[in-house]
Amino acid sequence: MITVTSNIYDVVSQMSDGAVETFHNVTWDEYEELLEQVGEARGLRISFNNRTLKVMSLSLEHETYADFIKRLVSVLSLRLRINIRFSGSATMRKKKKSKGNEPDAGFYVQTASVIGNRLDLDFAVDPPPDVVVEIDIHHDSTDNYPIYAALGVPEIWRYDGWQAAIYHLKGNEYVEVEASLALPMITPAILSEYLTRMRQEGEFAAIIAFDEWLQSLPQ
Repeated sequence: MITVTSNIYDVVSQMSDGAVETFHNVTWDEYEELLEQVGEARGLRISFNNRTLKVMSLSLEHETYADFIKRLVSVLSLRLRINIRFSGSATMRKKKKSKGNEPDAGFYVQTASVIGNRLDLDFAVDPPPDVVVEIDIHHDSTDNYPIYAALGVPEIWRYDGWQAAIYHLKGNEYVEVEASLALPMITPAILSEYLTRMRQEGEFAAIIAFDEWLQSLPQ
């Protein structure tokens, strides 16, 4: 871990794939300045929690898993005619709580109609995604859970490269559960199965198999 007081961007801009850097005693203004410096298309995930700033650079493997989960949810939305709004890795932050984070993916399901077609979301007033995704093949995202809890995220899907888990927010903590609240047909076993099939059979074959499974569900 590194303690810095200036020029965080110089360190962040030289990070290798899958690396994690943690900075302490960072102000909210410095956090927001870094977000502006690196921009949206940067291959990074940045979190902020009470003056502790963590930056993770992404690997191709990391992005492949995250993109595949988004594809699964997109197929589910179309096949089952469920309105799902995708929020990607948009930065969620609230200055009053001194917390901010960027998931690997985010979905609005129960509150999709609240968001509607708006492209400009303000997480200071808009609800957070109903589901966020964390891919934990190079790092442990559990230290970000207090951030998500403070931001009011109801559900987390986590994948460590082998097994998936789903967590629901109960009070101020996340509890591991057996099925998604937003999409009850999705369980940790289902996520794990199709992510494994993606790795073994390829993305296209795994997506086709997932779609066939969706068609087999009771109407």
